[in-house]
Amino acid sequence: MKKSCRFFLPSLLCLLLLSSCVSRKKYDQSLSREQDQMAKNTELGNEITSLKGQIETLKADNAKLVKQIDDAMQQASKASGVANMTQKQLEEEQKRLWDLRRLLQQQREAVENLRQKMANALTGFNSNELQVFTKNGKVYVSLQESLLFPSGSAVVNQKGREALGTLAQVLNANPDINVVVEGHTDSIPIHGKYEDNWALSVARATAIVRILTDAYKVDPTRVTASGRSKFEPVDTNTTSDGRQHNRRTEIILAPKLDELMQLLQQNPVDSTGTQ
Repeated sequence: MKKSCRFFLPSLLCLLLLSSCVSRKKYDQSLSREQDQMAKNTELGNEITSLKGQIETLKADNAKLVKQIDDAMQQASKASGVANMTQKQLEEEQKRLWDLRRLLQQQREAVENLRQKMANALTGFNSNELQVFTKNGKVYVSLQESLLFPSGSAVVNQKGREALGTLAQVLNANPDINVVVEGHTDSIPIHGKYEDNWALSVARATAIVRILTDAYKVDPTRVTASGRSKFEPVDTNTTSDGRQHNRRTEIILAPKLDELMQLLQQNPVDSTGTQ
């Protein structure tokens, strides 16, 4: 009996160890398969995300192509309309374009002629008191504060009145000129009679308009007063000289463009002959 036990126990132990080894091997194999599957799932998820991005890019590219096609079709339609215009319609459109060029040239000549008239009329004043120049198709007469007003005041002095009287003579001789009077200040806050630089710039522009229309009989329907305060400087506000240049009043003169504007508002003739 004892001999049988000695034989049985080692055998049982071997069987248990062998069973344990088999289970461990299966576990490791199962774990390895699971890890491989997870890696494949992750890879598949990344691929799906990438494909979605490509799809969105293709959609955007397709939308751009559709717009380009639409634009090309519209341009082709316009070109077809021009191609279908009759000889008479082409001649009418060509005449309209020539009229536009003619009126634009007349406008440029009128502005230069007006600038020359103003410069000649105001030769008695120094360049540090006023300047006459053209900008954006208009004539600017820029008058410094020292010529027109005491500091912080909107009361025009005698020399300023003389300058405005000379300017008014040119305006009255050229009734087809619109006039805008703009007051400008430096950036230093004002104290005293006026609430701020806005109020001072408007008051100065209005004072000049009153003198032009009341004292020198310029048609008030041609004149507009406006204040720009410190917001359109022509020089730096960090120096005394710069601030002096910014304290100015600009009288802006523009020939009336009624005929030109009417022509610009006309639509070109289309392929059916309508406008």
